[in-house]
Formats: sequence, C-alpha cells, structure tokens
Amino acid sequence: MARGDWYKTKEIVEKGNEWIINEIKASGLRGRGGAGFPSGMKWSFMNKPDDGRPKYLVVNADEAQSTRCLSTTPALNEKTKFGPLADSDRIFTNLYGRHDWALKGAMARGDWYKTKEIVEKGNEWIINEIKASGLRGRGGAGFPSGMKWSFMNKPDDGRPKYLVVNADEGEPGTCKDREIMRHDPHKLVEGCLIACRAMGARAAYIYVRGEFYNETTNLQVAIKEAYAKGFLGKNACGSGYDCDVFVHRGAGAYICGEETALIESLEGKQGKPRLKPPFPADVGVFGCPTTVTNVETVAVAPTICRRGGEWFASFGRPRNTGTKLFNISGHVNNPCTVEEEMSIPLKELIELHCGGVIGGWDNLLCVIPGGSSTPLIPKKVCDDVMMDFDALVAAQTGLGTAAVIVMNKQTDVVKAIARLATFYKHESCGQCTPCREGCDWMDKMMWRFVEGNAKAEEIDLLWELSKQIEGHTICALADGAAWPVQGLIRHFRPELEARFADYHAKHGDKTSAASQ
Repeated sequence: MARGDWYKTKEIVEKGNEWIINEIKASGLRGRGGAGFPSGMKWSFMNKPDDGRPKYLVVNADEAQSTRCLSTTPALNEKTKFGPLADSDRIFTNLYGRHDWALKGAMARGDWYKTKEIVEKGNEWIINEIKASGLRGRGGAGFPSGMKWSFMNKPDDGRPKYLVVNADEGEPGTCKDREIMRHDPHKLVEGCLIACRAMGARAAYIYVRGEFYNETTNLQVAIKEAYAKGFLGKNACGSGYDCDVFVHRGAGAYICGEETALIESLEGKQGKPRLKPPFPADVGVFGCPTTVTNVETVAVAPTICRRGGEWFASFGRPRNTGTKLFNISGHVNNPCTVEEEMSIPLKELIELHCGGVIGGWDNLLCVIPGGSSTPLIPKKVCDDVMMDFDALVAAQTGLGTAAVIVMNKQTDVVKAIARLATFYKHESCGQCTPCREGCDWMDKMMWRFVEGNAKAEEIDLLWELSKQIEGHTICALADGAAWPVQGLIRHFRPELEARFADYHAKHGDKTSAASQ
C-alpha cells in the first residue's frame, strides 16, 4: 500500500465496467502474453446480455508478472543502459553494401558457416535456441518467434508444410528488409533453410514487393548460387534434409503485406485477407500448414543458432531482446538504416546515428516511431522513451517496423497525418465496410481539418469514427489507418482548435456549409 497499491480502488470499482473498459481502451494496452491483442476490446467481449451463466476471469501468472516491464524502477542487477551496439555484435555486416554481397563475400563474413551442423541438430534444438533468444517478430506484431515456429510441429497429417517470408515491405517509412535483400541476401536464404528445418517445411516462398526490382534480382542470384553450391535442394548442405526456396513477386498492393492476403496473392487470387480462424499454421498456402514471417526475423536466425540464444538475449530489456534494424527518416541531418540494440533511447538513436534533428533537438515536434501505422508521440515523450515493444506501448504507440519518421517544428503535422489517411483510404481492399467507408470519411474530414474548415466538436466526431473503425475489421489495416489520427488528436488537439479558430476568424461565421 505504501507503493500505491489498493489506492482509491473502491472509487474505481464504483465507476463500473464501462468506465474501466474505456480507460483500458484509451491506454492502448495490449496483452503481454505474446499475442498483443487489445486488452480493452478483449475485456469488452464479456459484457454481453446476461444469460444466467456466471462469468470467470482466469489470470495467467506469467502474463501478470510480465506487466512489470512497465515499471520505471529497475530490479537489482538489471541492465539499465542500452546501446550503442559494438561492431562485433552486428548481424548485418554488409548493411550499406560496401562489400561483396554474393556468395564468396557472404561466406567470408560468416554466412553458411556450420549450417550443416545446425540443420542436423533438428527442429527441437533450433526452436529452443530461438525461444532462448527472446526473438519477437520483426514485422510489426512482435509475436514470440520460437512459439510461432513451434505451432508447425504437430503430428503429421500427410500435408506438406511451407514457410512464407513476407518481403512485401510497403509500410511508409520502412526500408529495412530491402537492405537485407539487396546487400545481405545470403543471410535470408540461409535463414530460410534453418527456419524450414525448425518447422519441418520442405519449401519456402519469399514474397517480394513488386517494386523491389534490384532486391529481387540479387535474391535470385543468391538462391542460384546456393543451389549451385549444394546449400539448397536435395540433401541441403549435405545434411540429408531437402529444402527448396522460391521467389514470388507481388504487384504493389499494400494489403498483401497482411499474412492471409499475401497467401491469397501467392495462390493467384485477389489479395484480400481471410477470416481467422483457421490460422495459417493450420490452413495456409494451398490449404497446408504455413508460417508467414518477416525477412529480418528469418535473416537473424542463423546467427542466433551459431552464437547462441543467450548471446542474442543479452541485448535489450527482458521481453524486448536482441538487435534491431531501425530506419530513421524525415527531419534529421543524416537519414539512415542502422542496426542497434533494442531498448536504445530514441533521442540517443537519432543523435548518435543521424547527426540529430534538423534545427536541434529543441526544434523537434514529434516522431512516428514504428512506421506510418503507429501513433505519433510529441517531443516531451521522445525525450526519454526507449525503442522497444513494451516501452512504446506504454507511451501509447508501438515499435511496429521500427521506421522512425522525425518531424520538426517546420512540419504541418495535420497535413502529414491527412496524407497518411489518404494512403490508407487508397490501399484499403474494400472487403470490410468499417474500413472501406470509415477510411474514406476519415480522409475527407482530415483534409477539411488541414484547411481549418471545421468545428471543434468535429474533433470528437473524428475520434469516435476512428474507434468505430479500429478493431472492427478482418485485418489490421483499419487499425493502422485509425491510430495515426488518434495520435494526432491525443497530442495536438489544441493545434487543431487553433487552426479552426483562425479559419473562422478569416472567413467570418461561414462554417463548413459547403461540406455538409
């Protein structure tokens, strides 16, 4: 109680279930057990009309314990300083293309070293190393990779298993996977073999964004070299395990970055997300068990297996371990893609690798920390926030793809978010009504907000609209469309109101009659 537990609990309980759930939703809290499902939405599922049956809450003790990651007080002997990463600990040693990316140069840098021994150790050993590393998916959701890969190791039912690598990198601001495919393709190809062995898959499909011409070319060359050397195909690396890798080019549809839409596209159908369940691990590509995973996630697997899961887990905070590729763009002096330790402070990341914000740190307005789908955070949050999954969720945003978009005070932040609203409206597949109609209305409202031709009460209307879109669709595109708008309202509401007041002062009391 001296630390604040049980403080005003009576008042909280008396406010009722609706108030509590709304607060949890507003916080952006997601499940800490791995899946990251929005907690407020999950809790609200219990508030159905009473049918006479009692309701129960089952608490996963491990999950409850994991929420301590939000504590600002470190445990005894807990690591408190993160970054900069030593060159000897970098996984992607040719990130800038300064060396030979082909097989000879890749092997000189350590790729394909003892791969045969790793494959021969079997699926259980590989998965245990991935679990020990604490690796979480690098595509945005952050699901524990070891657990995800283990879903494939069910009793054999006669169907083949497949690995699908999501290289359809279409998130605005994100360009990490293309650097891997262009400059370190053998890391990805070797990772495909090891991931396939972990899951019992005999084939991997790398689904590459259609615009990535050079990346696809380099990847195809790397695969051809691996086959010629005996690293892929029958008896891969002399291990007795057969594994094939194929490249499939997309056609520029953002929605195909969603795993089930990607599977549909891979099968030659329209790229529209599927209802889940069944999940891809049960019914995926060609109706067979499939794991869809990110390029970076697969590419780090060989190094984890060579250097050990504990080595990888020594970087970053608990539940946020390893190294990570960050893309920093926008108003910085030297935009770049860099590999750094997870949990590095955002300010240190920008100042160390990008030469700081244009105009100095005090000229910073806000940052989108994880690609366009994550809510922006203002400077006061950026001062102290760490770049990892849990720290950014606590700051009401997310790590996403770790694409850091920096905006200084010369930015029209309302116009920037309006441009994102237009992007999501354009990329919606139109399958779900809340997304199809909601994104269109958000786009229209945002451009009126840019002009200032709106009323202050419309801000709440836009907020409510975004909440009607969020969580009410088959896939997460609608969430990605709603969150940037929510971040703008959460942190820049006074700027919106001032813009409206200026517009009406210039144009008299002619409110938005033309738009009504």
